[in-house]
Amino acid sequence: MTLDIRGSLKNTKISSDGYVVLEELISNSIDAFLIRQHLDPSKRNLNVSIEVDVIASGLLGDSSDISITCTDNGCGFGDDQTEAFLTKDTSYKDDLSIAGIGKCKGAGRIQYFHHFEMVGIRSTYRREEDLLTRTLPLAAGRKKIDLADFVVTDANADEIGTTIRLESLKQAPRTRLYKSEPLGEIFSAANMRRNMLIAFLQRLVSLKPQLGDFVIKFKTRYPEGRIDRSSLSAADLPDVTVVKLAEVEERDPRSGSPLGKAKQFTLSHYQLDAKTYDLPRNAISFCARSSPVLDITKRYLRTAAEQNRPVEGFHNIVLVEGDVLDKRVNEQRDGFDDIPEEIPGDDLFTDETVSFDGIFDQIDPIIEEMVTPSGWSKEDVIKDVTDKFGVIPAMLTDTDTRVVYGDSAKTVAERVLKKYQERIIADTAEIFDLRAEIEKAEPHSADFRHKIHELSWKYTSSLKTFDMANLSQLVVRRAGIVEILELACNRELAVQTVSEGQRRKDEQIIHSIFFPMKKDTHETSDHDIWLLSEEYQYYDYIASDKPLAQIECKEGEKLFDADIDTEMATTLRRRADENAAMRPDIAIFGKEGSAIIIEFKAPGVVPLCCGRHHFFPKRSFKAALSSMASARSRFSFVFSSSSVFSRLASDTSMPPNLAFHL
Repeated sequence: MTLDIRGSLKNTKISSDGYVVLEELISNSIDAFLIRQHLDPSKRNLNVSIEVDVIASGLLGDSSDISITCTDNGCGFGDDQTEAFLTKDTSYKDDLSIAGIGKCKGAGRIQYFHHFEMVGIRSTYRREEDLLTRTLPLAAGRKKIDLADFVVTDANADEIGTTIRLESLKQAPRTRLYKSEPLGEIFSAANMRRNMLIAFLQRLVSLKPQLGDFVIKFKTRYPEGRIDRSSLSAADLPDVTVVKLAEVEERDPRSGSPLGKAKQFTLSHYQLDAKTYDLPRNAISFCARSSPVLDITKRYLRTAAEQNRPVEGFHNIVLVEGDVLDKRVNEQRDGFDDIPEEIPGDDLFTDETVSFDGIFDQIDPIIEEMVTPSGWSKEDVIKDVTDKFGVIPAMLTDTDTRVVYGDSAKTVAERVLKKYQERIIADTAEIFDLRAEIEKAEPHSADFRHKIHELSWKYTSSLKTFDMANLSQLVVRRAGIVEILELACNRELAVQTVSEGQRRKDEQIIHSIFFPMKKDTHETSDHDIWLLSEEYQYYDYIASDKPLAQIECKEGEKLFDADIDTEMATTLRRRADENAAMRPDIAIFGKEGSAIIIEFKAPGVVPLCCGRHHFFPKRSFKAALSSMASARSRFSFVFSSSSVFSRLASDTSMPPNLAFHL
């Protein structure tokens, strides 16, 4: 039997819990006491003593080190216990039919070696009628521990129990776990007592009949000679405030389909009066074997102030337990392995049928009732979700989305739209499956008609899901575009702030909001031309700031001749020259800068150009321009400013801002 220390350190990561060593020491002491009571039932009480020595270190004594000693009155290191200690992945405790014992993989003691250079053991135990003491001397730099490293001597009955001493804190835990506070503060007697109450509350409450009038004593000695003492006893344990159950539906890890059964989780809520219990924080945790493993307090109490201070005068401890958590706890006991975030997920190898998303869906409303700071309003969050994302309350109800404390409008909208997306994907898959079956059916058969009806109902039932998700996104997007356009027209966009002397680009900015400049629908399908008119959204082709010669009816097929721009420039110049002395029959101007020019024609004269929907065929366009130059036709123009008249006369080569083809 040999414990490979180097290999164990390599294969078992250091825990992220700064008090993991204390927790492992006390947990093993409780287990040892339960084993002793099982082997030798007597009227005795658990007694554990934790002593921490804070030692001045460094050349100038300006640094500190610690040693930890744990003494208990458990069964001691008998042959079975020693064999388990020297076996990395032991099943020793799993085989003990003792209520309340902590079953694990035997990796907890590896944290001793992660944290400290030296580990020493002195343990007295009973072997049939003999009383023996087994000792592992303190030594630095051990690579392995063999059975031969232990020294066995005779002992007395009143010495039964174990003392474990850990010395010389390593650099890794100093850097990763103990940078924020001095070691003397972290391991003060009062701090150890507060944190161990949270860590062992559930287990001590459940084991109170077996442990008797137990006491766990804490003592810290400081270099200057000061000694701090504290203790945690059976009398200090509160009663559980409320216990509630949550059932999480099991789902196929590959498809996400319900399996028709559920796994149960238990939530125990302890509400402790802050005047009586001096706790460092509120604690909401996933547990394994009645001990906190994964802290989830931040999910429900978002700020550090809320986490660390009482909620309406009470500290809250909420512990979530379940068989799946006991089974999936990792070796470091600071997280869980193989529980997916969601089902179906990306992990093809997981066989777990519940996910964290599924667990949270069931426990969130329960914890919300237990721990919710005042000043938070669910109604305010729902209003923000509607205003900012277009997700109306009916959509929350339809997707069974709960709004809990700590939720923002963004997180709620994400959950709602994700659920709609999942529905849409599932509905679409079913529709395609039905279509595939229809293709195989014979049109004259009864089965074909049945499939047609089934497909039509499937389409119909999917419309609500498609519409609600798409409509909410469309409404919010369009509202955003309108707001941006308004800011641009008022020159309030950040990009419109220019230094004196710089050329303004207001027209370019406004133009780009409607349609990207110098592009057409062959190059981009993302635009907001509906701002001008909803019907423009459905035109086949739109070109922006492109010369007429480059406009394509179909990809690769030009709409006009190559010389159309030259011909048009010539025609417009000739028309400007010939009509320079003409005056409009009627000119109407609005205070907002619009102008309407009206030309009257004699009865029977048909205007050549008459309306935005008319389109000049390719071959007649040049003739139309020539006719326009000689014939005074009726036109209506609406301009954003009067400067367009001079621009039209002077810059005849300018391409059209927007050209439509229906």
